Amino acid sequence: MITQVRGRLVEKSPTEVVVDCNGVGYLLHISLNTFSSLPEGEAVVLYTHLSIREDAHTLFGFISKTEREVFKLLISVSGVGPSIARTMCSSMTSEEIQNAIATENVALIQSVKGIGAKTAQRVIVDLKDKILKTFDMDTISISASNTNKDEALSALDVLGFQRKQSDKLVAAILKENKDASVEKIIKLALKSL
Repeated sequence: MITQVRGRLVEKSPTEVVVDCNGVGYLLHISLNTFSSLPEGEAVVLYTHLSIREDAHTLFGFISKTEREVFKLLISVSGVGPSIARTMCSSMTSEEIQNAIATENVALIQSVKGIGAKTAQRVIVDLKDKILKTFDMDTISISASNTNKDEALSALDVLGFQRKQSDKLVAAILKENKDASVEKIIKLALKSL
């Protein structure tokens, strides 16, 4: 309904702003990322999302369309309301949220206040494909870790370790160290085997 607000910044706090548009002041709830990106001058453009509930009509403001899209995707997940989605957008940048979902980083998503293990997993299950499609993300970082995993497993096979045992161990190592090189994976695996 209201997709963008352009006007004069009247009030500003870390959680909300008031934008005067031709004499009408709009209260917009914002994330900390939007707050820190607000321009110094009075003129401001914020992309908005109107959340309508029985008891309230709440306008959320975002500095970029990307942040708004991430917010909209987050609130589409069962169990994630606008306040949790805003907290998530405050805790991480849009890019960090996208990467956490694309790489299935449950721990990072769960680190946001108000999100438990089940909700974090639901966010990943519901949004992974949408994030990859919507933002046309390269799956290079994801496939790179798979390539490293395959190379490490091959090396461990050559060294005479059982495939099942090494596979579990390498998967655990990659959970903790997403960007680990092949050498690092092998070294950590050898310490544990």
